[in-house]
Amino acid sequence: MNRITGKLALITGASSGIGQSCARRLAAEGAHLVLWARRLDRLEAVAALDVRDRAAVERAAAALLQEGLLPDILVNGAGLAAGLDKLHEGDPDDWDRMIDTNLKGLLYVSRALIPAMVQAGRGHIVNIGSTAGHQVYPAGNVYNASKFGVKALTEGMNVDLVGTPLRVSSVDPGHVRTEFANVRFHGDAERERNLYQGFRPLSPDDVADVVAYVVGLPEHVNILDVVVLPTAQRSVHTLHRDATAP
Repeated sequence: MNRITGKLALITGASSGIGQSCARRLAAEGAHLVLWARRLDRLEAVAALDVRDRAAVERAAAALLQEGLLPDILVNGAGLAAGLDKLHEGDPDDWDRMIDTNLKGLLYVSRALIPAMVQAGRGHIVNIGSTAGHQVYPAGNVYNASKFGVKALTEGMNVDLVGTPLRVSSVDPGHVRTEFANVRFHGDAERERNLYQGFRPLSPDDVADVVAYVVGLPEHVNILDVVVLPTAQRSVHTLHRDATAP
């Protein structure tokens, strides 16, 4: 049974990567879409929106609700990593980008829309987390902290919404080949190649498949958290690389 058809899905970070794949997959399942992203040139006929801008988020949400477009599904997909340095060598500008996007952006969007979802008595929030929110790795520090924060916020939202029909889920992937590494390494193509060498990472479509599964379950079923790994990866610290692989 397809429980997604006809629902309205709002997806942040929809111009690339996991967010873009979620948009395509949910559309294929019959959902109507509202796409929020920073890069207007990557979307067609959609207003660019930076989730780090609280006032802009509040205006966009108010305009959406005024048009009667209350999301049934909210995918908080906007997120990034910036830099891979030891804490005492890190760039505070990188820290600000990660905290402002991964945590504050998620909070701004959720705060702007969840009250109307509660009032309507329906809705499913899906936060895109990471295995980095379960295990710390060397030089991950602030990115790890932001994704641990996403995990805590997902759990906190669930507790705060008890007694309502709203569901909150986190989908936490391991290695996914997107623009993530390019952004993290500030465009260093060699470091990006090395990260994925010798194994097959997840694709954004793999993660979108899991999101579609989670939001397509019966309304009495709530997936709190699901961790998704490529077969070659078994934890943040355990990854098999084949030296003969490309």
